[in-house]
Amino acid sequence: MPSRYQAGAWRGHGPGQGAWLRLGLEGGRGSRGTHPCSGLRAGGWERRVFPFKRQALELLPLSLCKSPKHTAPPAACPLPAAAARPRAQGPAPLPAMLLLPLLLEATLLQLASGSYHPFYNGFYYNHVMNDKGNGHEKVAYFNGAKLVVETPRDPVYSSSGANVTLPCHYRFEPDQEGKRKIRIKWSKLRDDYTKEQDVLVAIGKTYMAFGDFRGRAHLHQGGRHEASLVVSDVRLQDDGKYRCEVIDGLEDESDVVDLRLQGIVFPYQPPRGQYRLNFHEAERACQEQGAVIATFSQLFQAWSEGLDWCNAGWLADGTVQYPIRLPRKPCGGLHLAPGIRSYGPRHRHLHRFDVFCFSSALRGEIFYLERPAGLTLEEAKQACQDAGAEIARVGHLYSAWKFLGLDRCDAGWLADGSVRYPIAKPRANCGPAEPGVRSFGFPSKGRFGVFCYKER
Repeated sequence: MPSRYQAGAWRGHGPGQGAWLRLGLEGGRGSRGTHPCSGLRAGGWERRVFPFKRQALELLPLSLCKSPKHTAPPAACPLPAAAARPRAQGPAPLPAMLLLPLLLEATLLQLASGSYHPFYNGFYYNHVMNDKGNGHEKVAYFNGAKLVVETPRDPVYSSSGANVTLPCHYRFEPDQEGKRKIRIKWSKLRDDYTKEQDVLVAIGKTYMAFGDFRGRAHLHQGGRHEASLVVSDVRLQDDGKYRCEVIDGLEDESDVVDLRLQGIVFPYQPPRGQYRLNFHEAERACQEQGAVIATFSQLFQAWSEGLDWCNAGWLADGTVQYPIRLPRKPCGGLHLAPGIRSYGPRHRHLHRFDVFCFSSALRGEIFYLERPAGLTLEEAKQACQDAGAEIARVGHLYSAWKFLGLDRCDAGWLADGSVRYPIAKPRANCGPAEPGVRSFGFPSKGRFGVFCYKER
């Protein structure tokens, strides 16, 4: 009975390695070893063993002794004598059917080693690393189509209480006629660049909204490739950037649309005085005044419209900044150009400053009540309730001045205990020469009128 012999296969390990398949005759069990050409390449060689009867086989080279640059095999590539020289005796040649597994193994090894496209698994990938190991990318479209998502470049403007549509469309290049199971995801980017806030996900006509958008957000799919987001009853905190993401299998593309609320930024400090708020207290202070903490883009817009304020305040991203139109010594120095002065990010618990708040258009109306003898703060609150309203907040007064042109040269109480009055048309005995909301601070005693606010 003839003894059993082994045919060995070695495969290189490491990025960009080729394969070397040796079909030879060696008695005994297969073992790990080093190919005589392994000095030309990185990594070791792994020997794979297949049992055969005594047989004279030919040598099948695959990328034999191939260097990482894919040069021709060097002449100094000796093969073991036992493998290169057929034995004198042996049975008839091995049937072709027994060679098929070896040829299949050889084909797979070569595909894994050369500069070929990755194995196509039925999904579309956009960016695939090349095989040169240089960190550059090449684009390969495995299903023959490129997914493109488009949103408007210009911001979409809205106001508090309104309904708004954020446009988003997608397409394939070239166009795909067949029906595809597309998933749509909308998310809101946070100002401090932390994890995005989920807004809505949808597959076909089924969708689910999350958090504050539940019951207010849905998809508008008027066209075949439309994925627009509709938000109803817009709120102050809805202002910001939104990502429209389209997912096709394992591939996804996205684009960003900017929703901007028409509003006004105003500086705020509490009754306790200047620089008394950490970040979290600043957020609550704005909310109590019918507003939200302002973003940098909102502060920048206010600065471009004329806001000049020499007290530093918190912004939504956790930074502390202040806008200066007229450079002066106490406000960063005379040598600095006009702009937004920044203290950068500050500790949200330990550091204390004022805050910049943002308020949008009103959903109701503001009116002024007065009595011949004036009102205390408690009497003012009661007077507004008796009129079917509530005492106005600071954000309400700024919005009425900005969007409704409220002009009243009579000071009145507000909900935080401050006394203010709005001037749209500057005149004598009504404060400075510029329009604005004037403040008497937080008087501990005194009698004034009151500004009331009533929802429509």
